[in-house]
Amino acid sequence: MSMIDDVSVTSEIKGSNGKISLKNRWWNIMDNWKVGIIPLPIFILCGVLIAIDCITHSLKSDLVVMVATLAFFGFACGEFGKRLPILGKMGAAAICATFIPSALVYYGLLPHDVVVSTTKFFKSTNILYLYICCIIVGSIMSMDRKTLIQGFMRIFIPMICGEIVGMCIGMLVGIALGMTPFHIFFFIILPIMAGGVGEGAIPLSIGYATLLHMKQGVAFGQILPIVMLGSLTAIVTAGCLNQLGKRYPHLTGEGNLLPNKDNGLENSGSLTGRFSGNVDVTSIAAGVLLAVLMYMVGVLIQHWIGLPAPVGMLFIAVIIKLCHGVSPRLLEGSHIVYRFFQTSVTYPVLFAVGVAITPWQSLMDAFTLSNLLVIVVTVLSLVATGYFVAKKIGMYPIDVAIVSCCQSGQGGTGDVAILTSGNRMVLMPFAQIATRIGGAINVSVALLILGNFLV
Repeated sequence: MSMIDDVSVTSEIKGSNGKISLKNRWWNIMDNWKVGIIPLPIFILCGVLIAIDCITHSLKSDLVVMVATLAFFGFACGEFGKRLPILGKMGAAAICATFIPSALVYYGLLPHDVVVSTTKFFKSTNILYLYICCIIVGSIMSMDRKTLIQGFMRIFIPMICGEIVGMCIGMLVGIALGMTPFHIFFFIILPIMAGGVGEGAIPLSIGYATLLHMKQGVAFGQILPIVMLGSLTAIVTAGCLNQLGKRYPHLTGEGNLLPNKDNGLENSGSLTGRFSGNVDVTSIAAGVLLAVLMYMVGVLIQHWIGLPAPVGMLFIAVIIKLCHGVSPRLLEGSHIVYRFFQTSVTYPVLFAVGVAITPWQSLMDAFTLSNLLVIVVTVLSLVATGYFVAKKIGMYPIDVAIVSCCQSGQGGTGDVAILTSGNRMVLMPFAQIATRIGGAINVSVALLILGNFLV
């Protein structure tokens, strides 16, 4: 900007007396004072309206009201986590957005109307899957085509090595602490790598109930806290890896898996640079519809062959991308949809997850020293192995290690929190492979061994 432009802008901001006008002071507050993405005045108004609705017991669970409610609480928790000293740089925002609501519900500090409406909305709308499908399809459509071959093939090597090392070291630590090998593997290590709640903890509890002749509720109550603590450890680890990448930039591609820019996964900044920037509203709307249709195809695949819907959707999106099935303008629209959900929907979704499906008491019950040591050592061993194996095979170690963190995640919810903590949401397709396919294989093989050889 030239000196003349500076003078003209200054004259617009200042009145005839040389002082900044009240209008521009207000605009400055609206533009620069924010809680998350919400301007402070709008955030305050949102809080006042929610309080009035709670006092009058008129807080509804419909989409319109829930958008405001989840945004208010989600960004408030996320902003609190970001501002924590030291921890704020280690993924505390995602942790706070998920676990503070859970604690508030347990201790009765969150208004009852908010709890009821949020839980009803979350369970009736399946908002988490809308979020995941827009993130997955948008990130795949934003990738370089060669990455879809090289990245997906090579990511399995550090994943498999990480699981083997993590299991072995976790077993050794548990045995050293006086725990039985059977309990260590089937009730601590396997739940960590089972792929979350719906795809991991629930099938495991059903299998244990049948094979070990115990009640499913009892089995699920023992498994769920371990899943949550494993995910929490992975979230913190991803935050630390993000900070390590900032300190040593040569170790990370900031979302790239492969060092060669021509073959690597482009990060958000470079993607924006490749696109024309002239996307119209219809292209963005079409990008949303594309993601939703891909998920519907995934649901059909799940019905036919049992493959989890997000994974089926992922494979279909990859095929479409490889076959040039959508136009460049639609690719841009999908990328903008991805960016919108990444920046604007993550913390509200995490808040809903914390309120609706994260039991605080179960988490606290698993907070024993022996459990924590085995969990932390297992997750760190898994991630460290992914880091060093990636370095050996020519991949960016920090980005691969963050994908390895997702092997210990709480399903799709954990992937969102881990990648948010690691600032690598563009890696969601690889995270889904690590969580869904890796978890399904682990659960299936473990139950097969348990049923045929140990019982």
